[in-house]
Amino acid sequence: MQNTSSFEKFNNWSKNSVGVRIFTIVFLILILLIPVSMVENLIRERERFQEDAIHEISDKWGAHQTLTGLVISIPYYSYSTSKDEKGITITHKHKHFAHFLPSDLNINGSIAPEKRYRGIYEVVVYNSELSIEGEFDEIDIEKLGLDYKNILWDQATINLGISDLRSIQNDVTLNWGGEKLNFNPGIQSNDVMYSGISTKITINDSIKKHTFKVDLNLNGSKGISFTPLGKTTKVNINSNWADPSFNGAFLPDNRNVTDSGFVAKWEVLHLNRNYPQEFTDENNQINSSTFGVDLIMPVDEYQKSMRSVKYAIMFISLTFLFYFFSQIKKRVRIHPIQYLIIGLAICLFFTLLIALSEHMHFQYAYLLGSIAIISIITSYSFFIFKDKLITSLLAGILVMLYGFIYVIIQMQDFSLLIGSLGLFIILSCVMYLSRNIDWYNIAEKE
Repeated sequence: MQNTSSFEKFNNWSKNSVGVRIFTIVFLILILLIPVSMVENLIRERERFQEDAIHEISDKWGAHQTLTGLVISIPYYSYSTSKDEKGITITHKHKHFAHFLPSDLNINGSIAPEKRYRGIYEVVVYNSELSIEGEFDEIDIEKLGLDYKNILWDQATINLGISDLRSIQNDVTLNWGGEKLNFNPGIQSNDVMYSGISTKITINDSIKKHTFKVDLNLNGSKGISFTPLGKTTKVNINSNWADPSFNGAFLPDNRNVTDSGFVAKWEVLHLNRNYPQEFTDENNQINSSTFGVDLIMPVDEYQKSMRSVKYAIMFISLTFLFYFFSQIKKRVRIHPIQYLIIGLAICLFFTLLIALSEHMHFQYAYLLGSIAIISIITSYSFFIFKDKLITSLLAGILVMLYGFIYVIIQMQDFSLLIGSLGLFIILSCVMYLSRNIDWYNIAEKE
């Protein structure tokens, strides 16, 4: 009988102890972080599916394009000597390339984007029509300190770097000082570019300026980039895509972005980049000067869903906090299982948000998901408290909480400021509402 009485005392103490209640709530919050992490993994998995869809379409249509060129490459030989074991001098012949960049490089073109679909996933691809023209100054081998007799003039080529050759849509010809030459796939040297097309040219010493022009029809996806190889490089691009993202080493000097599209103009001087107009062998600085534009999707539902999941601990903690104060004020005992059910309902919101946002705009998905979860939590709470006022107050707090989190998600630049101010206000309200609670005598009053 004494053991039974002790057990009943311990049982009553554990039910009425505020410390035990707080410990239980904190423990449940930590347990609920497990499904929250599972939701984060779900978002990452869906993002991978989206990336796979983008990659699959890009492989067939054309990847992100990078244009490099035009570049004149002229092979030449250099010689070195060594002695064998018998002391006989052996001469070694090495093949190198001298590269000459244009004095003027002008690229004008338009980008016509369109949306393609793989299942539920949307991918932006484009077709671009580009006109590349300019001129080379007189080819001066002496600037590189090379011997004229070692130059293979008959093997000189002009090269145009294109990162994905599969997306070329036309026969590419070169207008070289009035002479029309057909490009062939591949390049002799990877010193300047790793993928491209080339054609042999005749270099006339009597001509001081070598003019060129190339018209290119090119498919691609995500965006397009350019390498400013000219002593003066001018790029003028227009498109009907309303959400460009300019990136790379140089931003446009002039740009105009409207709901109907954008126009962007770059002008880059040779002094703005870290490589000369003529050099031999490989130059690793060329890729660091690339610039261009990406055609971004206006809404990334997975990114916003992931940002909303970051606030899951706030959703759960503030909801549990309301229940905790309500059970103290109303003298209602709430079982840990009931807390757990409410916490799982909150976690379900994020799964609903991901699923709905794949089929509709994020704001509508967020609205529908929050209405569904607020409805079931409010209905469940009414059966716990048996009080319309408390239930209505809970519904109002949940509406404000979900609205507050939505505002934070939308305001990237000010999310930290708004979030901090919101938490300050919430904490102030908690301190105000709990100011008269006698925490030591709560159990006696119950």
